[in-house]
Amino acid sequence: TIPREEFYTGAGIVRAIPGPVFSIASFTGGMALRDQGTGWQLIGCVIASIAIFLPSALLVIFFFPIWNNLKKYAVVYRALEGINAVVVGIMIASTLYMMKDISLTELRTISVLNIGVIAGTWILLSVKKIPSPIIVILCLLLGWLF
Repeated sequence: TIPREEFYTGAGIVRAIPGPVFSIASFTGGMALRDQGTGWQLIGCVIASIAIFLPSALLVIFFFPIWNNLKKYAVVYRALEGINAVVVGIMIASTLYMMKDISLTELRTISVLNIGVIAGTWILLSVKKIPSPIIVILCLLLGWLF
């Protein structure tokens, strides 16, 4: 298993990188085999990346030729809308799950810092429109200082 702190570090790194969040698979594949040496870690990264992207690649390869015919059906269109809603729900649930360790009842220093970083990040993104890479660097500096 991967310790919680290492998983959160990987999740933070992956979310800072433009592109799909599924890149966490490479990180977890490598971390799962970290005790086996660098070579096995690289193999774990490759296997995890293939495992996460292969199903969707196969769907694209096999459904692309008939996609124009499929999307005409209301059932397919509505199913895609539902899938999109489920993905948004999973992202919200995963965010809330990772935040469950932040204690709101005990005013510990680490909890106050976590809540401050979350609120500050949200304000910088939504109100000030500061680019994400700058916010990531600021959060890294805060993590290094505290």
